[in-house]
Amino acid sequence: MGNVPSAVKHCLSYQQLLREHLWIGDSVAGAFEPAQESSQPSGLPEYVKIVEVGPRDGLQNEKIIVPTDIKIEFINQLSQTGLPVIEVTSFVSSRWIPQVSKRLYGMGCYEISLGDTIGVGTPGSMKRMLESVMKEIPPRALAVHCHDTYGQALANILTALQMGINVVDSAVSGLGGCPYAKGASGNVATEDLIYMLNGLGVKTGVNLYKVMEAGDFICKAVNKTTNSKVAQASFNA
Repeated sequence: MGNVPSAVKHCLSYQQLLREHLWIGDSVAGAFEPAQESSQPSGLPEYVKIVEVGPRDGLQNEKIIVPTDIKIEFINQLSQTGLPVIEVTSFVSSRWIPQVSKRLYGMGCYEISLGDTIGVGTPGSMKRMLESVMKEIPPRALAVHCHDTYGQALANILTALQMGINVVDSAVSGLGGCPYAKGASGNVATEDLIYMLNGLGVKTGVNLYKVMEAGDFICKAVNKTTNSKVAQASFNA
């Protein structure tokens, strides 16, 4: 995007802390709700729609060919998590982002996702880009797509939320990369995004533990380690 406009009182294991407090819960049936005990920070949306891009954008970067039956099972598992949108199956100059967005919006495009595909953005560049784009397009028609190459994805997403965005792309286990940017990391991990939003009191309707299980399934299938910090902390506890 650089080129585009309490401490806990007792020492608990990660699994116990996560399940007993607000981030995961342990109900299998319903979606886990965000924290209720803390007031919601001002400027944040009540609800964020998470767009899961792992099956398409995430797996396309894998060096192995993922069998169709594995993809189907992966998608089936994700469909049981409460995720509202699952993506299953260009270079633009920063000067043209507002104009392109305006043209697409004028054509009837109801949602325009602004992507930091190589993951070089910062909260500052995210703010500047959105300020520019929002001169042409209302925030309700925008989404953000952040990769985590420099570890800035969650910070960038929080900046976008504070500016009125409430649709965020993510990929389970942080799957993905960038075919034209060698060394670029994958998408922000869906597990980490949900964990942050739950901690902020923002609703998603998504069952974090089921997302983690789907992530564990696909990582084993493609023989890779999850990039989700939440999953690493939980499964290794």
